[in-house]
Amino acid sequence: MKLKQLEGLLGELQQFSNPKKELEQYPTGPHIASRMLFTAENSFEDVSNKVVADFGCGCGTLGAAAALLGAEHVMGIDIDSQSLELASLNAEDLELDINFIQSDIKNLGWRGQIVDTVVMNPPFGTRKKGADMDFLCVALKVASQAVYSLHKTSTRDHIKRVALRDLNASSAEVLCELRFDLPQLYKFHKKKEVDIAVDLWRFVPKGSQGKGTEHHIKSGTS
Repeated sequence: MKLKQLEGLLGELQQFSNPKKELEQYPTGPHIASRMLFTAENSFEDVSNKVVADFGCGCGTLGAAAALLGAEHVMGIDIDSQSLELASLNAEDLELDINFIQSDIKNLGWRGQIVDTVVMNPPFGTRKKGADMDFLCVALKVASQAVYSLHKTSTRDHIKRVALRDLNASSAEVLCELRFDLPQLYKFHKKKEVDIAVDLWRFVPKGSQGKGTEHHIKSGTS
């Protein structure tokens, strides 16, 4: 599947109509989601025929992208039941078989590296400090190949230091910097749209046999 085709299909998905600010429910738009999963597959072979988990899946965009790119099995995990209902409808609309689980990521209870790849757009940690690192901590425990995650560019040094020192990552690389357009979803947003620089990270857990980041991004993915 070509990148434009993937982005087009993701653009048809329903998004949050009443997002919860305490959960930092910022939708992952089709532009970023398509490039994130396209890169994971075409540069690193981390999606096709793999077991993929979408942490904090929201309306299910990243998981849908993984399924469209040929993942063997996709799981979407979110604490919010309304988000999971929407994600399930989106999967049905695209005729995708995705298993949705309602759980707080910290209470997931998975033991060992039981998925190949984790993809996620975690809370940035602006409403609840450290929420982004909670997601990353669990992801690096359960993924055997790679974790793809979006984090604010302003936190780049902190993310790399903690991932390598404390969170079981053998490598932590920024694949590209993207612009995350946040529409005025919440009343506390002063502007109609907020443009935030975010990094697309690829973390490799210790013990992984996956491809290294020397197989870098191909053109057209940033």
